[in-house]
Amino acid sequence: MSTSSETIRAGGAGPAADAGAGTAAGAPAPARGTRLALRDATLGRPSAPVVTGVDLDVSPGEILTVVGSSGCGKSTLLRTLAGLLPLLSGEITQDARPLTGPAADRALVFQEDALLPWRTLRANVELPLAIKGLPRAERRDRADSWLGRVGIADHTRQLPHRVSGGQRQRAQLARALAATPRAVLMDEPFGALDAQTRAGMQDLLVEVLGGTGATVVFVTHDVDEALFLGDRVALLGNGRLTAVREVPRPRDRAAHDDPARVALRRDVLSSLGT
Repeated sequence: MSTSSETIRAGGAGPAADAGAGTAAGAPAPARGTRLALRDATLGRPSAPVVTGVDLDVSPGEILTVVGSSGCGKSTLLRTLAGLLPLLSGEITQDARPLTGPAADRALVFQEDALLPWRTLRANVELPLAIKGLPRAERRDRADSWLGRVGIADHTRQLPHRVSGGQRQRAQLARALAATPRAVLMDEPFGALDAQTRAGMQDLLVEVLGGTGATVVFVTHDVDEALFLGDRVALLGNGRLTAVREVPRPRDRAAHDDPARVALRRDVLSSLGT
């Protein structure tokens, strides 16, 4: 399904406004979001198709959340958008051009923090910048800026095993955003966190995305998380993309009891069979 909606995005501004926003010292210029699209797509592996007939448009600067039961193809969808899994049939594009493999402007964030254990948090954040060939001083400034933005400036020299799970996820988020991706693909990144830490990470994600203009596809099992974060929520089930629904008052904690949000939550849970 597609949408022409240009609703207000994370941080209170649409992609065009974000592109002109100022940045803190050491931070790069904001990235512009990218459009991702699937047409009549079959996803999975040659011997095991998982999702068929997918038609989906993800607008530049949008946060699209994806929910569904275990094994329905959420992670398969994300890895296909990342370029890690080729389509079995159909079409996938980025800004109307064929998407043929991984690219630096699409960052993938996993539930496991995936930090290199022998590198400090700063060195982990610097890694994609080193791969891009940035000078050492610029890498350090940018890494320190992002570690500050995610609230762990005091832990830059710590190894991952010396900090909490929430702090490791903050470092992973900093690493993903430091390289100014145009799309951030997130595979249940907060699923292993306790409820309080998870809520804090959701708020942090909204805060740090503000001004980047990045497009976000966020996979989660948690319906409340999906309805808080997403401009739209995509529902997967029975090997199909069953619906894409607009979310009323996204990223508004006070909207939890809004009648429109409550009705959407009920419909989503019903579609998931829970």
